[in-house]
Amino acid sequence: MLTYLRDLLSSKDGREHGMRNVFIAGVGQTPVSKQSELDLRTLGATAVRAAIRDSGLEDPTALFVGNMLSGMLSEQQQLGALIATSAGLHGVEAATVEASCGSGGAAARWGVMAIASGAHDVVVVCGVERMTHAARERTTRALAAASDFDTEGGRGETFVSLNARLMSAYMHEHRVDASVFGPFAVNAHRNAARNPHALFKKEVNEQTYNDARQVEGPLKLFDVSPICDGSAAVVLVSEDVAKRVARSGAPLVRVRGSAISTDALGLDDRQNLLHLAAVERSAKRAFASAGVTPDDIDLLELHDAYTVMSVLSLEAAGFAPVGRGYTLGQDGSIRVEGKLPITTMGGLKGRGHPVGASGVYQLVEAYSQLTGQAAGNQVQNARLAMTQNMGGTGATVITHILERAA
Repeated sequence: MLTYLRDLLSSKDGREHGMRNVFIAGVGQTPVSKQSELDLRTLGATAVRAAIRDSGLEDPTALFVGNMLSGMLSEQQQLGALIATSAGLHGVEAATVEASCGSGGAAARWGVMAIASGAHDVVVVCGVERMTHAARERTTRALAAASDFDTEGGRGETFVSLNARLMSAYMHEHRVDASVFGPFAVNAHRNAARNPHALFKKEVNEQTYNDARQVEGPLKLFDVSPICDGSAAVVLVSEDVAKRVARSGAPLVRVRGSAISTDALGLDDRQNLLHLAAVERSAKRAFASAGVTPDDIDLLELHDAYTVMSVLSLEAAGFAPVGRGYTLGQDGSIRVEGKLPITTMGGLKGRGHPVGASGVYQLVEAYSQLTGQAAGNQVQNARLAMTQNMGGTGATVITHILERAA
């Protein structure tokens, strides 16, 4: 491990403009649930304290919190200070990051930049969301704020209707029926069933998928991720601190690539409805900073809030040709034992989608894979993992590429 860290001092892979290398030294998470008994501050602080314990460190100097809905559903802003105090991190730099469903990934991007720039040596990133205590109609309206409200949310559109539109357009453009999306839901639930932190513990098969009730045509029940509560956290550290952690024998994962890109918020403002331009740009920038290609990735935690988003993301990020992303589900490539395992701990669909926390859950799960701690969902010989967290229907996309540091 120490030899590996010394070698990095002369390596430029994964660095932006000569910035420092960044490592994940510890992770924490709460089980994803409905009607959590924990209030917002306790939910976040529980994951933060767990991540700090896991790292063996006691001196974080910054906390970045990813959250989307606390102001609308809990009448509570200032989560940075709130959760820092609750977690016992008195006086640290702290702030909340909002990028709708991509808030967790965006907070991690802030944390990576804080370490890489030299501003901090130990940073905690937390994603937290409490959604199920509010009436479902209120939560649906709040989620719609992540769309272009003038042209979408304010005119009655929801993310269910927007993704139904995308799915319908994909089926028409590529002459496929809804069943081609089934393997993505089946895979997510299969993996979630072996994840103790996942919301759903029951596997489904393709017949169950096809027979499920329609939510909004052509979307069916198992195409849609659930509303839920949860919190996850990671501890990011500099090389100098990573050497200290390595001496204790604790596992480390390097953040080899990190990037964020945006696209038009409203679907009608995009040149191509079925091309997720921010997914493509974010992925390309992360690949470039990491010095790798899609063929090098051993597992992918993508933003499967809707099955159609899995397919569109695989195509835009370069893992499948346009119009052929669904075939990775048909041929088994996306399974844990496949060529490109995705949603290895259940993803947003099976583990659950507490929106502002999902991007950090992805990092926790990728860390567990790269450090050999994924138990029944372990991807064998995993060295490089990619996470991609999305805000809205692809308006903000954050990509991280992680490498096993051993």
